[in-house]
Order: sequence, then C-alpha cells, then structure tokens
Amino acid sequence: MDWRVILVLSPVIIALTWALFNIGAAALNQAQQFLKKES
Repeated sequence: MDWRVILVLSPVIIALTWALFNIGAAALNQAQQFLKKES
C-alpha cells in the first residue's frame, strides 16, 4: 500500500472515529436519562 494513501485517509479515519465516539457518548447519556425517567 502506498504511503500517500495512508497519509490522505488517516485524517478522515480519525475524524470519523472521533465523530462516532462523540455520538456514541451522547447516545449513551440520552439512553441513561431516558431509563432514569422511566423508573
């Protein structure tokens, strides 16, 4: 694999994983609040 491909894709992959991490954390927080409200 060419190093230039990795160089171009790495910021995109980092941004995607960071976005998924943030969305996942927000979703978990919202789910916990929803469950607290239900009980």
